Amino acid sequence: MELQYLQFLEQQMSELDQEIAKVLAAHAHSVERLAEVPGLGVDSAQQIIAETGPTAAVFPTEKNLASWIGFCPGEEVSAEQEHSKRSPSGNRNLRRLLNQAAHAAVKMKGSIFEVTFQRLKTRMPYKKAIWAIAHRLCRLVWKILHEGVRYQERGTEVSAKAMQRRLARMARALTQAGYRVQSPTLQPARS
Repeated sequence: MELQYLQFLEQQMSELDQEIAKVLAAHAHSVERLAEVPGLGVDSAQQIIAETGPTAAVFPTEKNLASWIGFCPGEEVSAEQEHSKRSPSGNRNLRRLLNQAAHAAVKMKGSIFEVTFQRLKTRMPYKKAIWAIAHRLCRLVWKILHEGVRYQERGTEVSAKAMQRRLARMARALTQAGYRVQSPTLQPARS
């Protein structure tokens, strides 16, 4: 009975994924551009677009988006004494999503996020370094959505083979989510 229930839940999840893909079909290019970013995938790209819109037009700058999510540090100063550096409340769903994406991005070998995280970790605690990576991801999301640019990896060890594996994995995920994918024509970044 439990296996039947599990199969039923998986079937429902598959149907919901296809329904989401239908609704976001007009914004497939935005989903694809966001899914290229290390740490993000098709599901997280769909969630980001659902929260911010396909072009993030509501946010005039990347700082506005970071503030709305709650990634900017708070400042509580009274009589020249700092009382709190706690971040303000914001969109909890996006903050959680970008925090998880930051954890995944720093584990991707050779990515710029891994290099930046290693540099930040030497001078701040682990959680603050992840928070800084999540803030960078937030600004990158705004740039990709608002300006319509594609992500280009600037890390130290990006090989053509690794790029092709990532593109194949992303194409498979997009196809499973119900998108029609043409053969990727991205060229690996040259050093």
